[in-house]
Amino acid sequence: MTAAAKPSVGIAYLISCEHGGNRIPPPYRALFRSAHRLLASHRGYDVGALVMARALSRALDARLIAATVSRLLIELNRSPGNPRLYSAVMRQASKEARNAVYNRYYVPYRTKVETAIARACTSDQHVLHLSSHSFTPELDGVVRTADVGLLYDAGRESEALLCARWQAALTARAPGLRVRRNYPYNGASDGLTTYLRGRFSGRLYSGIELEVNQRYPLGDALVWRRLRASIIAALRDALAQWERQDAPSLLW
Repeated sequence: MTAAAKPSVGIAYLISCEHGGNRIPPPYRALFRSAHRLLASHRGYDVGALVMARALSRALDARLIAATVSRLLIELNRSPGNPRLYSAVMRQASKEARNAVYNRYYVPYRTKVETAIARACTSDQHVLHLSSHSFTPELDGVVRTADVGLLYDAGRESEALLCARWQAALTARAPGLRVRRNYPYNGASDGLTTYLRGRFSGRLYSGIELEVNQRYPLGDALVWRRLRASIIAALRDALAQWERQDAPSLLW
């Protein structure tokens, strides 16, 4: 290898899904006896997120780590000190019950994701973590003006470049699709990827949250299937450019 040559960058993929279901374990079902409609809503889980996560996992031959307990039991995508860690329902439970939920569901899930990344990070391998989510078309009377959102930390150039390439590739494959970056949320706000950026340097880790408008998984099945295929095909296009053109200079 010449002095000017760049080593190849190995990419390890990890897919996660923090809000994949609305399951309430038996010990806590009495607390949610009157919350069936809430559990079935976007506040109970991210509809379609697990389906998307499984499709990404298959396409990239990547490990999938997913949770199916409801976010109303405990919010796996928030830090321990976040006031939204527990829903209003769980805040009515005893401190002992909340601690039990935290130790039984929160700690193991977050530890599993972090451990998987730590094991995959080596001197010659970078981890790309894709976290699958979905968002309600309207929140508090405000209509969301996107079909797909790509959330990242603008301070990490590797994440910004990949999301820009992914957005461009998806728009090219599906003209008219509204693809926005850091919308409907900011990718640097409190969340699992933000926590992991604090644990792993930009040379080792990139974390991106994929957000899909829930009108697709709740709508026509064929349209939803085609959207998943377009998202994955565009990601492949973006990754080919990112790994060849961006990653070698940014990650080494």
